[in-house]
Amino acid sequence: MRGSVANLFLKPGHGSPMITVPQVRAVERHGLEGDVSFGSARRQILLVDTEMLARHRLEPGWIRENVTVTGFRVNDLCPGTRLGVGAAVIEITSDCAPCEYLDSIRPGLRGPMEGQRGVLASVVKSGTIQVGDSLQLLPPPASGSWV
Repeated sequence: MRGSVANLFLKPGHGSPMITVPQVRAVERHGLEGDVSFGSARRQILLVDTEMLARHRLEPGWIRENVTVTGFRVNDLCPGTRLGVGAAVIEITSDCAPCEYLDSIRPGLRGPMEGQRGVLASVVKSGTIQVGDSLQLLPPPASGSWV
């Protein structure tokens, strides 16, 4: 399974507007440099796919994702799945549960987004991610280490 990075966004602060960026540095065990979630153990990166956004008539960045991908259904990925994204490697940690913020975009949006909001991931190998980079499913490491 292969896809590509369609959009990249950073949140400079909680409740702040998203900033569109052409590239970002993913830092192992910390997340994306410049994002409010940098250093978080639980929520380092939110990935969503363009197909889900289109189904719900949403624009990239509206649901506060960091990475919008195309050609890849992120909600089909299980926790523990590793992806190569540009020069970085990330690991899916969990689904992203819909929150009340979604109802501020469109009243009643939260319910239909259950199980479709995207997935949370952590950075397991540092590297730069750029718009247009490939996204690919990686086999589990034989040694248990990405180094």
